[in-house]
Amino acid sequence: MVTRGAQGLVRTAVVVRAGAAPLWWLGVLAAGIGVLPGGFTGRRIGVMAGALLCVAAALWVAYSRRRRYLELTRDATRAGKHDVLQDRAVTVRNWRRGHRWWLLLGFLAAVGSAFAVPAAGGMTLAGAGAGLWLKAAWLGRRERGAQTLVWLRVDWLGPRAGAPVGKQVRGYRATGPAAGDAAPGGARRH
Repeated sequence: MVTRGAQGLVRTAVVVRAGAAPLWWLGVLAAGIGVLPGGFTGRRIGVMAGALLCVAAALWVAYSRRRRYLELTRDATRAGKHDVLQDRAVTVRNWRRGHRWWLLLGFLAAVGSAFAVPAAGGMTLAGAGAGLWLKAAWLGRRERGAQTLVWLRVDWLGPRAGAPVGKQVRGYRATGPAAGDAAPGGARRH
C-alpha cells in the first residue's frame, strides 16, 4: 500500500547504466558484421575511423550534461520513509523495453553504414555504450564519496524512460548508502 505523498523512486545511476550493455554489445556485433563488406573506404580506413569515432562517442557521452547531474545531486532532498524504491532489475527492464526500437534502429543503421565505412558505425555505437558505463562509474564515485545514493521520481522518466537529467526532472532524492539493491554506480550489490 502506497500512502498519500509517497512516490516511486528509481536510482539515477541505474538508469544511466541500463543502456551501456545493450549499446556496447550491439555495437560490437554491428562492427563485426561491418568488417565483412569492403565499403567505399576499405576496411583499414573504416576500422581506423571507427576507432576514432568510438573514443569520441565514449568521451562525449561520458562528459555530456555533467553540470546538470551535479546541480541536481547537490540540491537533492531526503527521500521520505514512505517512498517506494524501485528494484534495479525492474529499472533495467523498463529502460530496455522503452528503448528497444531505438536500439534496433541504431543497430541497423550501424550495419547499414558498413557499406560506406566498414565497422565505423558499430564502433561508434559501442563507444556510446562505454560512455554510459563511464558516466555511471563517475556517478558511483560521487555517491561513495558523499555516502549518499541519488534517486529520481519514476513518473519523471515517462513511459519511454527518458533521460535522468531531462527538463521534466526537477530534483533528485537522496538516501543512505545501504538503500535499495544496487551498489553505488548502479551495479548489482554483492
